[in-house]
Amino acid sequence: MPVRTAQPSGQALYTAEQRRRRDASHWTLVQGILAPLQFLVFLVSLALVLRYLGTGAGYEAATLSIVVKTLVLYTIMVTGALWERDVFGQYLFAPAFFWEDVVSFVVIALHTYYLYAILTGVLGPREQMLVALAAYAVYVVNAGQFVLKLRAARLEAAACSARPSRKMRPAS
Repeated sequence: MPVRTAQPSGQALYTAEQRRRRDASHWTLVQGILAPLQFLVFLVSLALVLRYLGTGAGYEAATLSIVVKTLVLYTIMVTGALWERDVFGQYLFAPAFFWEDVVSFVVIALHTYYLYAILTGVLGPREQMLVALAAYAVYVVNAGQFVLKLRAARLEAAACSARPSRKMRPAS
């Protein structure tokens, strides 16, 4: 089975119809709110995790922050799947966002493993925090993927609006 890639060179990120559906979907606004919220939660949590790893203090605060980050991640993943359905007609792995979704699943797997570790005690506190840091490192890569897609979409929209429209002449 061949691996699908993101947009082939020169192909637009969205068709005109997909752009219309994207702009009409209420999930676009939800994603626009959740993405910066998740990043803010990530920054606070990262500081708490690094504080714990550096000083040994604040395990509970760091743990709570990672759980909150994980819940926000799950929420943005579910709403993102709903957004993809609205825009591309499928819940996940639409060609335009294939690799972003793949990496998102790695992020989810690491966060879920963290939750498993704290619930079962299979890892000690330091190892739990290292799992969280691994999850956060992949999250940063994934966030970068989405920022690049957002930038590409904005450049594409600017290019579309700069093109002169071709008006059809009435038949004679």
